[in-house]
Amino acid sequence: MFRASLMGLLAVAVLSGCSGTGGTSSKASEPQAANSDGRCQASGAGFAVGKQVSPALVEQARKASGSQLARAVGPNDVMTLEYRSERLNLNTNAQGVVTGVHCG
Repeated sequence: MFRASLMGLLAVAVLSGCSGTGGTSSKASEPQAANSDGRCQASGAGFAVGKQVSPALVEQARKASGSQLARAVGPNDVMTLEYRSERLNLNTNAQGVVTGVHCG
């Protein structure tokens, strides 16, 4: 059940990146992107550690790390192991709290 919920959150996060408001407004509390070439810099997403994972948090961390892609990975989730320099991974515990961030 938790895995299905986490996958649903991830799907929403990915799809939310496809929709745009057309505006250029930014939130003052949102961290700024680490780079502009699409490669992940996990240090930019360190703020997410200790927070409950949500589609909004995944997207905020993705933007802050400069990554093109982001995913939340639970302790029992199956995931591909290929390294992708443009992907941010948010590792979570069984309760859905982010325990670490890394690129790949």
